[in-house]
Amino acid sequence: MEMLSILKRKILSSKELKSQLSIWRFQNKKIVFTNGCFDIIHAGHIDYLSKARDLGNILFIGLNTDDSVKRLKGENRPVNDENARAIILAALQFVDAVVLFDEDTPYNLIKTVQPDILVKGSDYKPEDIVGADIVLAKGGEIKTIDFLNGYSTSGIIERIRE
Repeated sequence: MEMLSILKRKILSSKELKSQLSIWRFQNKKIVFTNGCFDIIHAGHIDYLSKARDLGNILFIGLNTDDSVKRLKGENRPVNDENARAIILAALQFVDAVVLFDEDTPYNLIKTVQPDILVKGSDYKPEDIVGADIVLAKGGEIKTIDFLNGYSTSGIIERIRE
C-alpha cells in the first residue's frame, strides 16, 4: 500500500471514528485527546504532541476546519487548508488519528471520543479546558503541557511578513 493512502487512513470521518474508537476500547488502549488549528507545524507543535502521546497509547487530534480557524484567528487564517493540515499531522508517527471539527470548540467531539486523558497547553487552567467536565465525569485525567519557548504560528507568520 502506498504511504499517502496509509496516512489518509489516519484521517477519520465521523462514521470511521466510532468504529475505530470501538476497536481501541476493545484493545484497552489509553486514548489521549488534544485539539487545535495546527496551521504551520513547527518544533513547538512536535514537542507538545509527542509529549501528549507519551501520556497514553493513542494520540487523537481534533483539528479545526478552515471555517472554524477563520472564526478563531481571523480572515487571513489558516495559511494551510484543512486537508493539508490533516495530512501533515497524520504523517507524524506519534499521531494515531485526526478528525476535523467545525464548531468553535471541540466539546461535541470530546463527548463522542470520551478520551481517557484530555491535554491542552499550560496556558490553560485545567478547570477552564473545554470538555474537562466530560473527561473527569468518566474518571479520566486533564493534563497540561508547557509550550516550547519561542515557537508559535502567529510568531512565524509575523517574521515572514517582516
